[in-house]
Amino acid sequence: MNNKITVVAMIALIATGCNQEKNIEFSSESFTEKELSICKNSICPEVTINYVEVFGDDEVSEKINKKIKKFIFTSLLMGEDTIPTAKSIQEAATGFIEVYNADKAQFPDMAGEYFAEISVNEIFTSKEHLCFEMRQYLFTGGAHGYGTTSFLNINPKTGEELTSKELFKNKEDFTAFAEKKFRGQQKIAKDQSINENGFWFENDEFYLPESVGFTQDSLIFVYNQYDIASYADGPIELKIAMKEAEPFLSID
Repeated sequence: MNNKITVVAMIALIATGCNQEKNIEFSSESFTEKELSICKNSICPEVTINYVEVFGDDEVSEKINKKIKKFIFTSLLMGEDTIPTAKSIQEAATGFIEVYNADKAQFPDMAGEYFAEISVNEIFTSKEHLCFEMRQYLFTGGAHGYGTTSFLNINPKTGEELTSKELFKNKEDFTAFAEKKFRGQQKIAKDQSINENGFWFENDEFYLPESVGFTQDSLIFVYNQYDIASYADGPIELKIAMKEAEPFLSID
């Protein structure tokens, strides 16, 4: 990709079946709509993508890069399609712009220009675990745009996604602990409904978001807008100090 930046992070991995160490390297990459031929002679909606590309063991890095690009492709997906067919970021961005052009032609008086902002960054690295923070924010008409934050946890030796069972010794025990932290943060007493402050937890039962972020100091859970509260409430974040979370974790 264009605008390649020097490698910003590196971790050593033990190669399977031998004593040699291989390195996984992260290169910061960027892309904008200005790189597309479709935008050379016409005004296009802004598309800004900042992400990391992984290098090192060919098989492992290919698996990780595919997951990162799938997130980018899916974020740019418009219309009724739910499964991206793009093979490159350029193709995915072109599809986003073509939908905008079609909508603009059909509704020439529509207010506001479409835009997309997407980022993927590594926020935690160890020999057993990589964690990527993935953000996307799109405006495609209407009263406001919509954004999400999610996390991707990877086994750096295999390139496969780490499941909850691999991350936590007992997810139910940790969820009960996290509920206590959430209630404390939101000032909801133990004997009160978890929805006391207007939250939307289904069946009045606390649950964690689908993904968890890891940093050196804490675990991060992000409830995106509409997950458990209205758009106006914004994203709701729960942070748990790593020292408190460590007894529940299966990995270092």
